[in-house]
Amino acid sequence: MTNRVDIKRTAQILLGRDDILLLCHKNPDGDTLGSAAALCHGLISLGKRCAVCCHNTIPEKYDHLRIPVYDGSFPVRYTVSVDVAGENLLGDSLSCYAGKIDLCVDHHASNSRYAQNLCLYSDRPAAAQIIYELLKEMQVEITPFIADCIYTGLITDTGCFRYSSTTPETLETGARLMRLGADHKGLVEKFFMSKSRKSVQLEQYALNNLEYYFDGKFAFLPLTSQALETIQPLPTDIDGLSSMARDFEGVQVSVLAKQTGENRYKISVRTGEEADACRIAAAFGGGGHLRAAGCEICGDMEYVRQSIIKEVERSLCR
Repeated sequence: MTNRVDIKRTAQILLGRDDILLLCHKNPDGDTLGSAAALCHGLISLGKRCAVCCHNTIPEKYDHLRIPVYDGSFPVRYTVSVDVAGENLLGDSLSCYAGKIDLCVDHHASNSRYAQNLCLYSDRPAAAQIIYELLKEMQVEITPFIADCIYTGLITDTGCFRYSSTTPETLETGARLMRLGADHKGLVEKFFMSKSRKSVQLEQYALNNLEYYFDGKFAFLPLTSQALETIQPLPTDIDGLSSMARDFEGVQVSVLAKQTGENRYKISVRTGEEADACRIAAAFGGGGHLRAAGCEICGDMEYVRQSIIKEVERSLCR
């Protein structure tokens, strides 16, 4: 049975543990990596042995986090997942930790309560905001470097404070991190004002292949393996593609269906005020937030398309 723990109790637990392994979710984003990096460096500064493990190779875009990847140099005695809503999101190479995770620090309302202890604040728009509060409670010195790690998670999961999940407390946390030395200008330019040629090619592909339904309220983008083989983007080049159509006038739901194998698709859902992204994803065993969620669907593209269309219609009609 999962025990709900607050930030104070979570800090006490971590202060009493050593040889800690931090787990990120597969296809990692800035929040899971920034949060894990900040917590890892914070624990190391307290004299603890700690490292991070992820199913995927960490993208070069996040090299500035200087993440200590676990290399087996110490025996793991305590396992913590960060920004991981369910064990199925860990990836196949980390499936050995299923049922063995001691603590989960997360902000997803859809969290499946799989860890022995759960530090869950679903009102925080990013796990990084929880990590900031946790490190403060542990009396870790927030150096400019650690501030950068937290700020990375904060801005990537809030769309640089543009998403509706952003709260006054989030903005206050961002301001505090800037005062502590976070490189606002550099990080914003890195993640929001600089595009690779591959990402531009993907956007061009999207504009040519977007499908509209329900009088333009729903935009569906199939991203096939053939397109991926032609463009050959890095995983980070795809960041933002799922939400691109949400910026278009009249679009309330945008869905990116990225092919990850034969008859297998990773679905990313973004919604406006008229639909619930988490409800749409949950219909296929996924989850996430009110405005951003994801899942996986097995089947051919036509099956995926029709299944998504049907669920989006239900959501828009609710």
